[in-house]
Amino acid sequence: MSAVVYAAALAFGLSCVVLLRRPGTAVRTPPVLAACAAILLGSLVLVCAAPLTLATVNDLTGVPNFGAPLTYGMLSAYSCSLVVLLVVWRGGPRARVRRLVRATIVAYALLVVALVVLFVLADARTERLTDLDTYYARTPYLREMILLYLAGHTAATVSMCVMCLKWGREVTGVLRTGLRLILVGCLLDTIGFQAAKYTAVAARITGHDLDFLSTYVAPPMASLGALTCSAGFVLPRLLPTALAHWRGLGDYRRLAPLWALLRFVPTAPKPAASWWRSPRERLQWREVSIHDALLALAPYFDDRVRVAALDAALRAGHGAHQARLAAEAAMLTDAARRAAAREAPLDRPSGYRLRATEVSGTGGLVELAQAMTRPLPAPTGTTVR
Repeated sequence: MSAVVYAAALAFGLSCVVLLRRPGTAVRTPPVLAACAAILLGSLVLVCAAPLTLATVNDLTGVPNFGAPLTYGMLSAYSCSLVVLLVVWRGGPRARVRRLVRATIVAYALLVVALVVLFVLADARTERLTDLDTYYARTPYLREMILLYLAGHTAATVSMCVMCLKWGREVTGVLRTGLRLILVGCLLDTIGFQAAKYTAVAARITGHDLDFLSTYVAPPMASLGALTCSAGFVLPRLLPTALAHWRGLGDYRRLAPLWALLRFVPTAPKPAASWWRSPRERLQWREVSIHDALLALAPYFDDRVRVAALDAALRAGHGAHQARLAAEAAMLTDAARRAAAREAPLDRPSGYRLRATEVSGTGGLVELAQAMTRPLPAPTGTTVR
């Protein structure tokens, strides 16, 4: 069980790394800091709750079940961070936000103190690593400590669910998806973890045995809820970047025919052979290389080749844009052939500028590359033989 919990804690904590991969100014904003604090505290809760961690803490301190108030205190700090995150997300006047944040921290700090005091007053001599909540459910002071930490956590997760439901109607796109994932994670925590704990503890208090809910159902549901929440936190940050890299990879591949034609040009910078470069970095290298190669081949551009190809495309009934691309591809292919053969540049080279060098972005280069590899589509009403 400890290995599963540690894995969930690691996955939860890694989502904080994703949030921090931003410009320095963005990292210091209150929403990002509040989200990272909630994620880190949630990861620590999972680590502290692992049976191996509990046994280690108990052995190091020499106090049976000392890991219990440590875990419950950490869970209360995590609950506090969720409420603070809500306050920061809601926004408003800065003075009001600070006042609410301070009040939340004070309230949960008092809760943690109460948990420690109740543990000190209780008689918990028998070490329990996986079923402390139900084993001591009828023990004075420990019973109150268990119910108190659950109540504090319930207040935070229910508030988070209400906020996600409300804001989910007001936003769209990936942000709405992120809020829905956070909602699902909080519901898994509230229904799967807390309800199971409440039910098992109440059963023990009333003389019944539903310990399996607390021992075997609640822990995996808490881990699953934490992972789902982490996905909701990082999705608005991660998905746009992932989509940008995916588009960059597609453009990088579509530029391959053009790069294959021009890569012999010695002035074109060659990217370092680094397999770990991101698709966007690879695309940027390829764009720079192609533009430099086009500049080097400009003395070989022959207007006669371009004009002949343009007239042929227009006579075939193709549109002006497609005809221009075909003409530029023909002129560039001719220039690359003569440059590769080490022929002398034209005495009076063309002053024509390729469309790909006039437009911003990668779209112009991609169109030129595709025009070099695929024949122009037959115009409407004609048959290609």
